[in-house]
Amino acid sequence: MYFLVRVVLLFTAASLILSESCAAAVVFQPGKKAKFVAPGEEEISETALELFQTAQTAEKQGNLKRAIHAFKSIVRQHPKDALAAGALYRAAELQEQLHEYLGAADSFRQVVERYPSSPHFDEAIEAQFRIGEIYLAGKKKKIIGTPVGSSLERAVTIFANVVRTAPYGKYTARAQFNIGLAREKQHVPEMAIEAYQAVVDKFPNEPVAADAQYQIGYIWLMAARKGTRDSAATANAKTAFQDFLLHYPHSEKAAQARANLELLEHKETTSSYQVAKFYDKQKYYRAAVVYYNEVIRQQPGSTESNLAKKRIDQLRRKVGEAALQPAFTPGEAGKKKATAHGARMTRSESAKPSAPNNEAPLPAPDIDTSLPPPASLTPDTTTAPEPSSTLPDAGQSSGAASTPEASASPAP
Repeated sequence: MYFLVRVVLLFTAASLILSESCAAAVVFQPGKKAKFVAPGEEEISETALELFQTAQTAEKQGNLKRAIHAFKSIVRQHPKDALAAGALYRAAELQEQLHEYLGAADSFRQVVERYPSSPHFDEAIEAQFRIGEIYLAGKKKKIIGTPVGSSLERAVTIFANVVRTAPYGKYTARAQFNIGLAREKQHVPEMAIEAYQAVVDKFPNEPVAADAQYQIGYIWLMAARKGTRDSAATANAKTAFQDFLLHYPHSEKAAQARANLELLEHKETTSSYQVAKFYDKQKYYRAAVVYYNEVIRQQPGSTESNLAKKRIDQLRRKVGEAALQPAFTPGEAGKKKATAHGARMTRSESAKPSAPNNEAPLPAPDIDTSLPPPASLTPDTTTAPEPSSTLPDAGQSSGAASTPEASASPAP
């Protein structure tokens, strides 16, 4: 009998010990199946103050997961309590401390959206900007050690939240500019130009607006390097750099912008001269003279311009002035070019073109690799404080636009 009582007592004690150690691991609810909950994430149903004290205690004990859960429970169960805004902000800070950057950014966003009168509003905006720059620098989310998704797309989302929730804030202009940088890195120049143009239009007095205008010119400049057929890109690049020099004549990149303009003008002149020579060789003298005159207009006094004048005089003596007069304006010539090209394809190869014909196909484009990289982008006064040294790749977070690599546009 004594032995039986002793066995029962030992069994009861063991049951109590096991139930105590596993209370946080299994949750039973009436009418529902039991479910396992990771330690530190048990459902808490206390008052806001008790939850806040629970979170503080867990934080002091180093159990940051449980502290985050308790802080967020306040927001979930008592969203209008005076402690809710501070609890949510502290949860976001702890998430960032644990390098849970996406969760932290979302929590900071909720602070801004749900509690706009919170004393932590500006700090939450700054924190989002800081995390956005971490992803702009190239951090990737990992699931079981495997990189998943695009860090640049996450950066765009975070910066867009900053722009949306704080349209006149300290970091808004820079966040909009960083969207442009991310789009450049993603090789979508059209979207990058749109983002940069928004900086110029909405924040013209911010230091970063000059960088945005320069980048617009640089993106078009890179497009112009693709060949002589991309005349629209060359024109757009010239316009962008001209606007840059008009509005920011004292920028440290002004000299580089002028150099880019000179190269673009020379490229445009060289391209026109090559087209003129092509028509000249094919005996399409009328078209040749049109482009020789374009060379003279683009860069009067240049070597190509002098050669163009000389050749026009030679052609006048050879075929006469009347044969060189254009049948229609250069603008009309462009409109008729496609139709004329289709008609030529049906002709016999032995057919001899008449002298005044100026609708020959353009020569193949040449690749111009002589254009320089953009000038470096200087840091501006709206850059967030640099993250702590524990953050991966955070060294570039406050100056993502300060190097040519950061601002480099897609290669041709």
